[in-house]
Amino acid sequence: MNGLPVEVAWLWSGCGACVAAALRAWQVALRPRSGDDAWGTRLLALAVALVALGIALRWQRLGHGPFLDMFEILASSLFSLGGLLLLAQTHWPVLRRAAPVSLGVLALMALWLPFTDPVDTFFPPTYETPVLWFHVLMGKLFLGSALAALGLAGAQLLRGRLRFVDRLPGPLLLDAMAWRLMQVALLFESVMLIAGALWAQDAWGRWWAWDPLETWAFVTWLALVAALHARRRWAIGPTLGALLIVGVFVLAFLTFFGVPFVSVAPHKGAV
Repeated sequence: MNGLPVEVAWLWSGCGACVAAALRAWQVALRPRSGDDAWGTRLLALAVALVALGIALRWQRLGHGPFLDMFEILASSLFSLGGLLLLAQTHWPVLRRAAPVSLGVLALMALWLPFTDPVDTFFPPTYETPVLWFHVLMGKLFLGSALAALGLAGAQLLRGRLRFVDRLPGPLLLDAMAWRLMQVALLFESVMLIAGALWAQDAWGRWWAWDPLETWAFVTWLALVAALHARRRWAIGPTLGALLIVGVFVLAFLTFFGVPFVSVAPHKGAV
């Protein structure tokens, strides 16, 4: 492909399938009446498989996982978040019916990926530790849980505006499900921060350095704790609760993808 790495074609194909899955979800959602859509699930599964193949080819060629630059971070996030949504939708059909919002976020990432530079990256010695894998896994699970909650929160905010929300559970039940997912997200993010501190101590001899990614990850954790506390303390309603979930997710999204976009390395000492 005109000198581009061999994995790029597969990754771009996965991006196309992801966008198609989001468009299909919205098409079905806007119908007056419809049930679960098998084609949307198949398109999402295809997207995950194609991105996985692209990541595997890049991994084989470079000898390391997709952790370093924006191209790799977006690719690995498309795979992990798409896979987590697919798994969650298989077990909880309500998430499949609320897919338009969550798949819309994935489609945004898929449209972003082709505009990033697929330049080869090189693994720093500080990344050669099993703790890194655990740290990254916890981060993916945190964002995946928050993305699933965002789908429910987005549907909550669209209630009365789009008919597909009428096919979902009532406001109180939808609100309770979304916040249970946010509680799971808090658990994963807390473990992610602890694992990150362990990795930092082993790699660079310090537990915390207030670098941009560490700082914003901690701010996101504080925002999530504050949102959960506010919901319990003041018994806020479903609409305000949905807005809080959206706010926390936006902050998390900017942390995961905004900081690497403006920073040469996600962490100090990484390269």
